[in-house]
Amino acid sequence: MRVIFAGTPAVAVPALAAVAASRHELVAVVTRPDAPAGRGRGLSRSPVGAWADEHGVEVLTPARPRDPEFLDRLRELEPACVPVVAYGALVPPAALEIPRHGWINLHFSLLPAWRGAAPVQHAVLHGDELTGASVFQLEEGLDTGPVYGTLTDEIRATDTSGDLLGRLADSGAGLLVAVLDAIADGTARAEPQPADGVSLAPKLTVDDARVRWGDPAFAVDRRIRACTPAPGGWTTFRDERVKLGPVVPVPDGPELKPGELLVEKSRVLAGTATVPVRLGEVRAAGKRAMDATDWARGVRVGTGEDFA
Repeated sequence: MRVIFAGTPAVAVPALAAVAASRHELVAVVTRPDAPAGRGRGLSRSPVGAWADEHGVEVLTPARPRDPEFLDRLRELEPACVPVVAYGALVPPAALEIPRHGWINLHFSLLPAWRGAAPVQHAVLHGDELTGASVFQLEEGLDTGPVYGTLTDEIRATDTSGDLLGRLADSGAGLLVAVLDAIADGTARAEPQPADGVSLAPKLTVDDARVRWGDPAFAVDRRIRACTPAPGGWTTFRDERVKLGPVVPVPDGPELKPGELLVEKSRVLAGTATVPVRLGEVRAAGKRAMDATDWARGVRVGTGEDFA
């Protein structure tokens, strides 16, 4: 089956590689246009585009998927299906209608839970114990199309969003290829999503990533892990912003006020609404990340000082 792959970030590359290695013919990729990156702000190819360049696959980078030139090229390539992973732009009906089997999207949640741009981050943030991936038929609505197949994955106690997304990207690649195989064989069946259980997962902002020390320890832990690696959990110390790596709740720790810091020989604790948490890495503005004990010694945390 002739396919065009649509995707942009690194998380889409495992699926792209799996499609390329499958029995299907990969004729092109669609990705977001080159964007400024790095300190020099020079234009940089997306990870999907870079993979395609390296493997000699045609790259299409429409500014908007409704552009007539892009639609014409899509028709010329005659794909039977367009598998999608984190493309990053709304696909208009004019493009959806071109492939005989439409566009099928690998989404990193168990739909209809966590429709939107940041499903993994919201699953971690909201304390879900189970998540997964779904392959569904792309349509005009936000992640509303019928589902061809799913897989599940447990959210582990120390998982960051980056950890979980990496696992789902690898396992989801196999699911996507299996659905493509079933479509080609005529055995695929897409089931409508249930009306109940819908939740939305907008992109997490920098404000979302600010630690709320008045929350219980488990919520502080989840927020920081949800925002790791991006946008990065943070707080303020002496009126300056510091980023925090994952923390560990300490059920038998001393009683501390929310945000209050306690420096011990081998650990640094911060108070929450319940038990304290042990800090992991701390990165002050313009500095490298370091272990919390080294950070605390360097800034000489005083008795009664706190995060805000």
